[in-house]
Amino acid sequence: MRILVTGAAGFIGFSLSNYLLKNNHKVFGIDNFDEYYSIPLKKKRLKILNKSKNFIFNKIDIKNKKKLKHFFKRKKIDTIINLAAQAGVRHSFEKPLKYINVNILGFLNLIEVAKDNNIKKFIYASSSSVYGENNNFPLKESENLNPKNIYAVSKKLNEKIAEMQQKFGLTSFVGLRFFTVYGEWGRPDMFMMKLFKSHMTNKIFHLNNYGNHLRDFTYIGDVVKAVGKLIKKKFKKHEIFNICSNNPVNIYDIVKNFNKRYPVKVKLTKIHKADILKTHGSNRKLNKNISKIKYSNFYDTFYKTFDWYKKNKIYKL
Repeated sequence: MRILVTGAAGFIGFSLSNYLLKNNHKVFGIDNFDEYYSIPLKKKRLKILNKSKNFIFNKIDIKNKKKLKHFFKRKKIDTIINLAAQAGVRHSFEKPLKYINVNILGFLNLIEVAKDNNIKKFIYASSSSVYGENNNFPLKESENLNPKNIYAVSKKLNEKIAEMQQKFGLTSFVGLRFFTVYGEWGRPDMFMMKLFKSHMTNKIFHLNNYGNHLRDFTYIGDVVKAVGKLIKKKFKKHEIFNICSNNPVNIYDIVKNFNKRYPVKVKLTKIHKADILKTHGSNRKLNKNISKIKYSNFYDTFYKTFDWYKKNKIYKL
């Protein structure tokens, strides 16, 4: 297949592109190298992808419709995987307009280009944040949505736009509600990487809400396998899937476990207004639609990620 991955220098975008290349797909990657987090980290990811002759990269911002249209000429792309977005739930309180411009207007640009080029399948990143606070666990895709920040609102609107577009075009849309994806090459602004950095640099780690959060952590290796299988599936209508392990873990327990092996200075703090107390998704629909994958053991992959982090000196980037 000839696949476009937007946000190819990002965590999930890089990991998925790498997986697709190893499975003999032609991958076209675009990214704008947004400065929200480490550019050197993004360049390290891209350097790995560029080793493959089946990977072609262009620096393009999805907000730039003119460049997008020019990029698609003579590429014969059949699938778009849109992972380009302004990330960071807390950051959305500071710069809400950026989330509208990238996550919504950029999304609409890609859809327009998909129409113009008769793209058969359009897979896009949504988020578990669309559920907001909820107690009906594990959360199914049919659950009512209650986003509590601009980031989550932008993702909910992406889903609504895709649902409407599916009815009026030939492109098949598939939304992916990612639940706290972690692993090698992960984002430095995420809990896990902050914990690792605090240990490596002997700095204080701030543990929000005194650690009283539960997160449905999903290992990146499991994520790319699941998405890789969804790419091959044909769907008659707009579909949305939780991409999750269905196994929430307590944040305080993780820090306590890590601290036994690797000392960290921990400071307990109050809950942030953007935080959700618990995420726990059902992956039953996903498992029904793909051959079931064996989900990774959390602590095995947690320490595997830490070993990678130390070896590659990510804390210095």
